[in-house]
Parts: sequence; C-alpha cells; structure tokens
Amino acid sequence: MLNFLKEFEAKLGITISCSQETEPLGTAGPLALARDKLIDGSGEPFFVLNSDVISEYPFKEMIEFHKAHGGEVSIVVTKVDEPSKYGVVVMEETTGKVDKFVEKLKLFVGNKINAGIYLLNPSVLDRIELRPTSIEKEIFPKIAAEKKLYAIVLPGFWMDIGQPKDYIAGLRLYLDSLRKKSSTKLATGHHIVGNVLVHESAKIGEGCLIGPDVVVGPGCVVEAGVRLSCCTMMRGVRIKKHACISSSIIGWHSTVGQWARVENMTILGEDVHVCDEIYSNGGVILPHKEIKSSILKPEIVM
Repeated sequence: MLNFLKEFEAKLGITISCSQETEPLGTAGPLALARDKLIDGSGEPFFVLNSDVISEYPFKEMIEFHKAHGGEVSIVVTKVDEPSKYGVVVMEETTGKVDKFVEKLKLFVGNKINAGIYLLNPSVLDRIELRPTSIEKEIFPKIAAEKKLYAIVLPGFWMDIGQPKDYIAGLRLYLDSLRKKSSTKLATGHHIVGNVLVHESAKIGEGCLIGPDVVVGPGCVVEAGVRLSCCTMMRGVRIKKHACISSSIIGWHSTVGQWARVENMTILGEDVHVCDEIYSNGGVILPHKEIKSSILKPEIVM
C-alpha cells in the first residue's frame, strides 16, 4: 500500500503522510494516534473518510455547510432502501442538526445512514483517547447530545464496497455516474456494450465483446474472442483467447486460460493462473496459485 501511495504522491505532486496502527484502534483511536499530523495550528477542520466506500464526494458543499452551521462536526448521510442493516441517523430536515443515532433498527425511524464522510473541527481530537474507540458509537452520540453535530444529505450514488459482491455493485454505480457526466473516459466501439473503462495501456484483441460494467486495468492484455461482463481486471492481467468472465474480480498479474469460464463472484488473488478450459463457479483463490481443475461450487482455494 505504501508503494501504491508513493505513485500517487508523484502523480498528484502532493505529500502523503502515513500513520500506522500496531494494534487495531477502531474508527476513532487512529485519529488520536495521528493527532500530530492532523493539527497544524490553523484551527481549520479536516476530513475523515472511510476507505471502503465509493461515492460522489461533496467536499466543497460540506465546507460551506460546516461554516454555516458553526457546529463541531459535519457528517454526510445517504438514503438507503434497507435501513435495518445499518445504524440510522435521526436529524432535523431543515437545519440538518442530528438528534440521535439509532443502531440496527427494530422499528422504522428513518432511512438516512452514516455515509462515512466527515468534516471535524480539531477540538474533536480532545474528546478521543488513544485506545480502541468507535467514532460512531462513542464520540458522535456525545457531540450530537450537545447539539454540535450536523448532517448533509449526499447527492448521487453511495456504496459500501467492503465485500466482493458490493465492490461489483459499487463499480456499476461509479461507471453509471461517469456516463451521466458524459465522461470521455468511457470506452466506445462496436465491441463495447454499456459502461466500460479501459486503461490506455491495456490491449484488446479482435472479436471481443466487453461490457456492461467492466474495468480493464493498466497493462492488461485481453486476447481475441474474449467475453467480459460485470468484472474488474487489476493491473497486468492476461485473459487468453475465447475465455468468458462475468461477475468476478481478477487480481493483479493473474492469467485466465483459453476457453476458461470464470463466473459467480470468482475472486482471483495476485498472480493466480487459471489453466485452459477450466470452469470456476464462485471460487475464491488466494495469491500465487495455479488452478488445474474446475471449481464447481463456491469455495476458498488456499
């Protein structure tokens, strides 16, 4: 991960500092650990973002909202169809002032959930001890009780992508939002169906059919006659002739053999090699493996 961040430092011309936990500190403890990196003496608020979320990030609107309400914390909430799976945020519709947080619902009290995007005043750090602590369950409810916590409703899409099937769903939402912004990043051509993102360094062979909802990463090679749908190819993947891949994630520098069929949330770790004419139905394959026989039902291959 540190190497990955170094690439982005160079690409964006910025400095990225890392604070590393030696033991898990929950969602608030790490802020106490990184306190010296977060306080610069300016008194300006700082963003805290959950990294397993994909959404549109309304940073500018949040800063304006935060300055206008004058509270200590601003959070983003998103509306969901099944609020019972999440903790719900109960808030005043007009001002955005948060009344309370309700954990996993029994009775319906609302459909707005915490989207994991926060803007905090530095003073919040004084409330956090250096120990395993939950910002959602221990810190925010106290600030809400003091009426210093406000929420803004997220425009656009949101998805928690911590699980593979949610990653694929989040991918679909992200590509949809690119389409709505009529992005020139999306691939076009007679071999493309729906929303597809292909890195400029990737090579696509003759007679392929790609899409919908596909991402082909840097340095990938997709040989002739391949069919791809609802899937991601990480950096340096090779898909050999006439393979068919759907609803799957193909990890870095992996290969899928000729006439292979990979589907139903198959996950290949880094440097996995699926041999020719193999079928994988939901196999989760750990890194550096060669798959020589078919996986007929979902299982983990160690």
